[in-house]
Amino acid sequence: MVALLALWVWAFIDCLTTPEDELRHLPKVVWVIVVLFFPLVGSIAWLVAGKDRTQARRRQVAWPSGPTAGYPEYERPRPLAPDDDPEFLASLKRGNQQHEEMLKQWEADLRRREEELRRDDDRPGDGDRPKS
Repeated sequence: MVALLALWVWAFIDCLTTPEDELRHLPKVVWVIVVLFFPLVGSIAWLVAGKDRTQARRRQVAWPSGPTAGYPEYERPRPLAPDDDPEFLASLKRGNQQHEEMLKQWEADLRRREEELRRDDDRPGDGDRPKS
């Protein structure tokens, strides 16, 4: 009796937590109703025909498979920090040079405009014009 109850509870919880794409033969709602209202038959039916267990096995990875797989923790290749990456540092220098050039152009343009304003203010006969 306890085994039947354990089987029923397990089947019900497994049915509820199984994603829709892993179900076979019936929609999830129907499987939940079958397992809920027919404990013995529904639980056995769920075990036999309810869940596509081959798909779940394919998702499980026995050993990690990625760029760090097979390395002990202390030997794993680590990504470089930005201040250790030569390409990143070179891009910063290029960016700084571009900003420096832009700043020099702005300063030259500002000097030119100030000089034009001084020349305009030094012209005779501009006394009646209001200065802004």
